[in-house]
Amino acid sequence: MPVPDVIPIAHEPDYRTATIGRYDGGQFFASLTYAFRDGYNATWGDWRDHKLAFAVLHRFDDDGRHVESEILTGGTVREERDGVTVTPGLEEWLDDRLDALSGREFRSIAIRPFQTTHDGVLFGLVLERHGEGTGADDWAELYPDGLGFHEPWDGFYDT
Repeated sequence: MPVPDVIPIAHEPDYRTATIGRYDGGQFFASLTYAFRDGYNATWGDWRDHKLAFAVLHRFDDDGRHVESEILTGGTVREERDGVTVTPGLEEWLDDRLDALSGREFRSIAIRPFQTTHDGVLFGLVLERHGEGTGADDWAELYPDGLGFHEPWDGFYDT
């Protein structure tokens, strides 16, 4: 089964798609996530000095087309030691943006593939080919969150 033009993403409260839904201006996908900048190499030293925290709010129109992304870069995993984390400031930033979405309702969404880059990191829903012997894309991966969508295209993901 080929990748559909519009890919459903199921709302799962208390899981990684808890902060997705609709608002008066369309649809949204919000998350706190971690990633390395493109080209990261383990020879650069301790990975904790290079893995970054991000707060992300992607907005889409009613037809699932990407409209814009707001992304805030936090600190590194190294800075999350001794009981102090970089995510509280990111959580507050993201909560403020979610609160500003008029008519916000957490629920399932359906969006089209897109991609953007922020601070050297790929963000987006990117089509890929994971099946052996197939000549067509059969997977949609949400970067950098690591959520993979595939047939039966029911909105549920693999990690």
